[in-house]
Amino acid sequence: MMIRTCALLRNSLGILCLLAIPAATLLAADPPAQPKKKAKVKKEAPLTPGGKWRAHDLSRPQPVVVTPQAAGQPPSDALVLFDGTDFARWRLASSKNNPSPTSEAPKWKIEKGYMKIGPQSGAIITTNKFADCQIHIEWAAPAEVKGDSQGRGNSGFFIVGHPEIQVLDSYNNPTYADGSAAGIYGVYPPLVNASRKPGEWQSYDIIYIAPKLANGQVIKSALYTIFHNGVLVHHAVEVPGDAVECPIYLQDHKNPVRYRNIWVRKLKGYDEQ
Repeated sequence: MMIRTCALLRNSLGILCLLAIPAATLLAADPPAQPKKKAKVKKEAPLTPGGKWRAHDLSRPQPVVVTPQAAGQPPSDALVLFDGTDFARWRLASSKNNPSPTSEAPKWKIEKGYMKIGPQSGAIITTNKFADCQIHIEWAAPAEVKGDSQGRGNSGFFIVGHPEIQVLDSYNNPTYADGSAAGIYGVYPPLVNASRKPGEWQSYDIIYIAPKLANGQVIKSALYTIFHNGVLVHHAVEVPGDAVECPIYLQDHKNPVRYRNIWVRKLKGYDEQ
């Protein structure tokens, strides 16, 4: 049985006529054309700083794996300068004005995992030199409070050729601001006083970026970023000095200050292995 459908048409005389049209004929007619969708053009990822790599580039080198510090232990890529057992990386310093290692071993005392300044011990200095680096050091002023201002728990941490980072008992101990604990001595006071009580262990975490030189002249100053007991006290401040690779120097200021857990990590740029 043929299925027909009806259509109302007007003949040549203008009279409306009802015609039967097979349904198959209507079904066979071409559907109206659909507009073609434009192909999406994949946008190229933007270049990251430096212009070498694009964002999310899977061929970019993976970061080197480093085991983080845990329970007072240094990271896996750190050079340990003092682990509480010996002075293998330290020597007696030659002089305050021109510090360099001598052939003599330090005269400081090692006990219970720390080293301690003794009477007339003299300053000590590392046999290694460092450029861009992260430094961790822990120290403690004497628990028995003696003296005041600069005469109380005084020592000093130096990246030789650049200003001293002050070590001082600054807990309830007024002194000139740029001579406070964690101050960049004679240059900048710390942003805040984050000192712990006398006798308690304190920490400095220091980021040193060496100066850039051209023809022996500084074209970009050295930078210090410093955390005192985990609190930021200096952020990328410019400091004087033209030394690039520098030893570390600990001052004897005739106070029995203690030091422990000293390590250094060499800093590398992005994508450096």
